[in-house]
Amino acid sequence: MTSDQARVSESIDIPGVTPADVFDHLSRPANHVDNDGSGHVVGPVGPERLTAKGDRFGMRMKWIVPYRVTNTVVEFEPDERIAWRHFAGHRWRYELAAVDGGTRVTETFDLSPVPDVMHVVYRTAFGFPQGYERNIRQSLENLREVMASR
Repeated sequence: MTSDQARVSESIDIPGVTPADVFDHLSRPANHVDNDGSGHVVGPVGPERLTAKGDRFGMRMKWIVPYRVTNTVVEFEPDERIAWRHFAGHRWRYELAAVDGGTRVTETFDLSPVPDVMHVVYRTAFGFPQGYERNIRQSLENLREVMASR
């Protein structure tokens, strides 16, 4: 599987907010519940705010049964980009860019760092890539609604 086949990405423009506004929102793990398009995020465990590459935070999750994951921030460029991964290595990345009257947010789920054997699991058990494309679109719509209500 090529890197491009192991990644899904969507973008959305959010009017009336700056990249700094969106970055502030995304750097607070408690807000991930509101953005979640999968319906699996239950709540945060850990810091109120992410401040640097290397920060760690947990998430209580539920997919069939409750579980918890610990994430590590792997990219942190204030007002431009934030990304985290958990133990398996896959990443969630948000890239922010100012556009006329707002901010373009690109969310990416990147499975390429994960060993190839796990790709089969993601494709069969989790519906990758179609399920992730749907979840990302919903996540971005949720983010737009949350940011509009600020």
